[in-house]
Amino acid sequence: MECEPLYYWAGKKPDWTVHDNPCSWHGELTTVQQQAADRIQAAVRNQESELLVWAVCGAGKTEMLFPGVTEALRLGKRICLATPRADVVRELLPRIQQAFAEVDVQGLYGGSEEKDGTAQLILATTHQLLRYKAAFDVLIIDEIDAFPFHADASLPFAANRAKASPSTTIYLTATPRKNHQIQIARKKLPHIFVPVRFHGHPLPVPKMKMVFSLKKDLQKYMPPSSFVKWVKNRKNPTRQLLIFVPTIQLAEKMKENLANLLLKEGILESTNSLIAVHASDPDREEKVQLFRKKEIFVLITTTILERGVTFPSVDVSIFNAGHVVFDEAALVQISGRAGRSTDDPTGEVIFFHDGKTEAMVQAVGSIVSMNKRGGIN
Repeated sequence: MECEPLYYWAGKKPDWTVHDNPCSWHGELTTVQQQAADRIQAAVRNQESELLVWAVCGAGKTEMLFPGVTEALRLGKRICLATPRADVVRELLPRIQQAFAEVDVQGLYGGSEEKDGTAQLILATTHQLLRYKAAFDVLIIDEIDAFPFHADASLPFAANRAKASPSTTIYLTATPRKNHQIQIARKKLPHIFVPVRFHGHPLPVPKMKMVFSLKKDLQKYMPPSSFVKWVKNRKNPTRQLLIFVPTIQLAEKMKENLANLLLKEGILESTNSLIAVHASDPDREEKVQLFRKKEIFVLITTTILERGVTFPSVDVSIFNAGHVVFDEAALVQISGRAGRSTDDPTGEVIFFHDGKTEAMVQAVGSIVSMNKRGGIN
């Protein structure tokens, strides 16, 4: 707040612990993941100022970071993994704590139990970086293209101020914005590209379904007229359903109608098997966990779950995919929620719309292009 004084440390720079063997993760990386991990590790070791890791949805970005974080801890550096979404911090925190069991790790976001933020390895929302100045030797910014980081100038400012000098910044993204793509093309931003998912299967290519009555259906808080037919004819009817809608109002007001309809069609055993979640939902964390544990079969959500969350076996649909909130990056990310597990590496993605938008066409083109670049069709 403008009326509050902001203090920063002007004394001796703290000495952070030098860890000989900090990583307790014993998994294996694929050849492509290992190449990216080695490149990240080299950037940390050589104190390169910037590196962008462009990795498709489901490439296993978190695991690729482990060697680089290990290298930083061996060199006695302080690390922050920052991401625009609190949900992502909550999801990553137990994974990072498990992977670096002997290291002090803290997670910071609005409402987090941790408050002081004094650990050597910090996970935080990008808003929390406003609390730091010249604090981190290695700053990893996940999902740099995500809202609000790319839309709020104060957040890149905070990130730059939070970096020590010298320092290394690692950017992670599956859908780089145009300015980063231009920098890459001009060779002004070092990068590594990971075009393959960790299990080697292609990204699901979305199908577009034209629904002429879409506006009328949604005004009555009903699903698109052809939705039930698609659900009934899915290749794998045991997959959970993740449904994206453009507004909170639609998520809240449609859930009862949709639950009754799916119950009547024999798709749900109970109306309690369908819930809705959105950014201002106080039970948001709990609901996501219920869906992850498969205690809920259908989850209606806004774009808050477009990225950073992993569900092992889902089919994905978007109601009104032509809405302005679904830009190309959002549509690619939403499509990337399907087929994320080795046990179920495929998944259906369907865009219900009443007229194709440029964003929809570009998103499908981008996914097809990624699969070609990864050598999988």
